[in-house]
Amino acid sequence: MNDLTPNFNEDSPVEKAAAEWTLRLDRGLTPQEQDDYTEWLARHPSHREAMALCEWGWSEFDRLAGLHNTHHARVDPDLLAPESASAPKAHAKRRLTRWFAALPFAAAVAVAMYISWPEPASSGLEVKPALELMARIEQRMLDDGSRVDINRGADLEVAYSSERRLVYLRKGEANFEVAKDPARPFVVNVAGVDVQAVGTVFSVKLLRDEVNVVVTEGKVNIKPIGLPQDSIQGVGNAFLEMGQRAKVDLSDAFLSVEVTPMDDSEIADATRWRPRLLDFESAPLSAIVDEFNRSNPIQVVLGDPELETMRLSSSFWSDNVEGFVRLMESSFGMKAEWQGSREIVLREAN
Repeated sequence: MNDLTPNFNEDSPVEKAAAEWTLRLDRGLTPQEQDDYTEWLARHPSHREAMALCEWGWSEFDRLAGLHNTHHARVDPDLLAPESASAPKAHAKRRLTRWFAALPFAAAVAVAMYISWPEPASSGLEVKPALELMARIEQRMLDDGSRVDINRGADLEVAYSSERRLVYLRKGEANFEVAKDPARPFVVNVAGVDVQAVGTVFSVKLLRDEVNVVVTEGKVNIKPIGLPQDSIQGVGNAFLEMGQRAKVDLSDAFLSVEVTPMDDSEIADATRWRPRLLDFESAPLSAIVDEFNRSNPIQVVLGDPELETMRLSSSFWSDNVEGFVRLMESSFGMKAEWQGSREIVLREAN
């Protein structure tokens, strides 16, 4: 925690405003208040300093009252909603850093932190070559109501027509939640393979020499269409049901399809990259970091042994590496340092 002295100046307009915001944060902000609070914080560094002072005083009241013995940064899930392409374009184009209001730290601390992905120049973390791996998972809503989660580094193109809904996956991985429309088949084309579904949930991943398809709801039909024209060997369609995986061998001239069942743990591992809200109540920080690391290519390491047993209560999105690190820095008195290109070390700030 910061070493702050409770020296509140009642005649200071900034500190008066900070005190008012602290009370509002404690009871919860309206959407309009959230925007006003964000703008107020960004207006001048003294505003953040005043909020830190009020935060210190608020936490001292709770410490004296002995209400809780764990650190809290509970947030409103609505304020943590992942970015979506279905939002108005005016919001999509805004590159302003957003803050969210948190509920109690030590039961009643008002915490402010960044939650959306900021411009690299404004990041508190040093820019490294693996910065692209910290990007949020893109969640896109298509015109027909289907939803696509696009993994980091993936590239796809949507080509809808009146006859069918066609999506080209050029590279990487994507998960599709398909809206039902029997009149227009939904087809994902990837490396000479058509994956067709109607009203289902499945993921497609393009690797160097194979295509992987995992079905978590409904059914899909896999049809290799890239066979040589003079081929005399016919390849029938492969049908996948929920809980099955298909591997298409691209090194095989006949694009053979292998279908295998998956157990619950295999399905969880295959879909863990998809964004989800992680919610912890008085959990050891070591367990929180382990769960977070399973979802991200950037790994977080605890540099001080004392941090491993520190118990926290918090909520955040599994794919928000930047937001998670800022939460640890702004709410729990830590500092983050890069170790190599894919590892961030958390240490006690003091």
